[in-house]
Amino acid sequence: MNDHAAQNTLNNYKAVYLTAEDLRVAASILYNAYHDDLFFISALHQGDQAQYEQKLRGAIREELHTLWQEEQALIGLFDDDRLVGLACIVTQQVPLGEARYWHWRLKMLLSAGWQSTQALMKKEASILEHLPSTHCGIVQFIALTPIEQHKGLGARLVQAVMSWCDEQPQLDGIGVYVTQESHAQLFSGLGFAALEKLTIADVEGELLFYRSQESESTLR
Repeated sequence: MNDHAAQNTLNNYKAVYLTAEDLRVAASILYNAYHDDLFFISALHQGDQAQYEQKLRGAIREELHTLWQEEQALIGLFDDDRLVGLACIVTQQVPLGEARYWHWRLKMLLSAGWQSTQALMKKEASILEHLPSTHCGIVQFIALTPIEQHKGLGARLVQAVMSWCDEQPQLDGIGVYVTQESHAQLFSGLGFAALEKLTIADVEGELLFYRSQESESTLR
């Protein structure tokens, strides 16, 4: 396939906000994508594989519904009516880390357990500590379905996140914590800058940051 044909194929995919009807499929995509994620394995896995998978499903489901209820940005990538990927962004307009609402803590505690809930809050707190201001977003989840990978859609999804960020006048930028070198290269190649090396739940990763175009222009 030549570059022009490949671009036409990518143009068939559209990035739009998720609806409530999309959340079940979205949760399934995230579960498959994060099943082998080093942070979640460290935070949720306590020796029993079936229990780990149950906790992971519960944690993803609760966080996805919380983001929806808090009207945070849930951006889906669609091929016609088929959801093939998504990015979930949370901003500091809602309590994060140690400031999480008690009802979120209770639901997450019932789904994932006390230690796992603590690990999730500590991860957020560590990320927040290293962001350049209190007016930043965090990419909470980003994923594609397995059959849609290696088609350039990861870049398309990241670009949708960047475009969304540029349209938010109250945001200075958006951060993402990655634990895989290939993911770091993807974000870096699209304009995310390395902020800090972080070790969270005994997992080494890197915090990357995209500064919004509006924020960039005010610094010039």
